[in-house]
Amino acid sequence: MRAQRVAPGQRQSAAGVVATYAALLLAALVTLVPFVLAVITAFTPKLQFAREGLTIPSPPTLDNFAALGNLRLDFTQAFWVTVAVVIVVSIGQIVFSITAAYAFARMRFPGREALFWVVLATLMVPQAVTVIPLYVMFAGMGLPGTFEGLVLPYLFGSSYAVFLLREQFRQISEELIDAMRIDGQGTLGILTRLVVPLSRPTLVTLLLITVVTHWNNFMWPLMIGRNRIHVLTTAAASLQEQYSNNTTLVMAAAVLAMLPLIVLFVIFQRQIVRSIRITGFR
Repeated sequence: MRAQRVAPGQRQSAAGVVATYAALLLAALVTLVPFVLAVITAFTPKLQFAREGLTIPSPPTLDNFAALGNLRLDFTQAFWVTVAVVIVVSIGQIVFSITAAYAFARMRFPGREALFWVVLATLMVPQAVTVIPLYVMFAGMGLPGTFEGLVLPYLFGSSYAVFLLREQFRQISEELIDAMRIDGQGTLGILTRLVVPLSRPTLVTLLLITVVTHWNNFMWPLMIGRNRIHVLTTAAASLQEQYSNNTTLVMAAAVLAMLPLIVLFVIFQRQIVRSIRITGFR
């Protein structure tokens, strides 16, 4: 039997596949190695790390995590403050973004298009441009160092969410909405019984984006907190400044900060992949 010849195009295609997987493997290693090292360091006894440096802990210990509860900076309180901020902001953004997007998509009022483009234009403005005027305004109201100061700037929806939901709502058939009106449903009934159920994948996507964004938010909590109220990001930064020589303690704080997001990814990994398609990041 004659050996089958491999066409040059097939060889190039196979080489391209190998190169692609090699590049993806390298990118995965570069991304994951810092997290793995942080986890190893967090479970390493302090004395062992000081003596041997980065090494496999023998045995692994939870002392570094327990030490976080005994600090002058209450890291546990910062964790629960972060949870509260994320919950309040997520609920506010979803509710207000839904109502605003529905108004732009389905209601008719003077200046609707112009107002929508003004809202959309705010996506082009960097946060660094607005954070100082916003702080001056909040300082005049006496809100620095308060929970209200942490959540109010983000509570009433976001331009990105309004834009994405408006496009989603415009795809819903007008005949379905008219049928709901004939059945006696008002705007609230149409939203809760028709529009929201049909837009569930997009809403879950927005919820995940909101949770991750505000769990990792740093600049605004750093400014408005004034070292009187901390979230996880600012608490971890303060720990790094105060305990720069205690690497295992700092890494334990970092692991505790990223653990909820890892759990969130494990639970909603399929939805996160779908969200990449919905938001257009390809």
